[in-house]
Amino acid sequence: MFLGHYGLALAAKRAAPRTSLGTLVFAGEFLDELWPILLLLGVEQVRIVPGLMVASDLQFTYYPFSHSLLMAIVWGALIGAGYFVFRRYGRGAWVVGLLVASHWFLDLPMHQKELPLWPGGASPKFGWGLWNSMSLTYIIEFTILLVGVSAYNRTTRPTDQIGRWGWWIYVLVLVALFVTSNAPPPSERALAWMTMGIWLFVPWAWWIDKHRVLIVPLPKPAGT
Repeated sequence: MFLGHYGLALAAKRAAPRTSLGTLVFAGEFLDELWPILLLLGVEQVRIVPGLMVASDLQFTYYPFSHSLLMAIVWGALIGAGYFVFRRYGRGAWVVGLLVASHWFLDLPMHQKELPLWPGGASPKFGWGLWNSMSLTYIIEFTILLVGVSAYNRTTRPTDQIGRWGWWIYVLVLVALFVTSNAPPPSERALAWMTMGIWLFVPWAWWIDKHRVLIVPLPKPAGT
């Protein structure tokens, strides 16, 4: 899953309008932002197997600290709590935490049986393997992205050309990366460094959000 994580982060702006889009993108993609770091440190492992699945050549042999269900929930709780400490925005903290944890559930239908429930060799692994169908992969990814783009457009409006064209360039770059990412990477280490590039989408989203304003009423502070 790639576009789907961004789509959900974009849609989350409607649920937590006071939270920056940069923070929402960071949360939605956190597990994939953490994974290449752990890969470079040798903590987690992946194999490149050309032809493994129609839409993916990656065999995730060991990644319990970034992609197990238990750790997704733990990371979500920690990041959500950290957000609340700094921002004192309860609704935003819940949305941020749930976005982090949602990553595992969005990955579930796409991966083969390689998503563990908890760290440790005894954990069962899950995955429905829809990456074996390119058509289903595209339908699912683009449907979630389009829902997110629509929700964000109905939640904010641009204040200048950066907010207008920067936003659409952001979406187009995401789509371009997705549709051109089918070729196997040259090595596992190169894959990790290439994946580190998704960190750039966090400040970019923050910057775009600064050039857009809300067109939905903010919820009352009480009870947030």
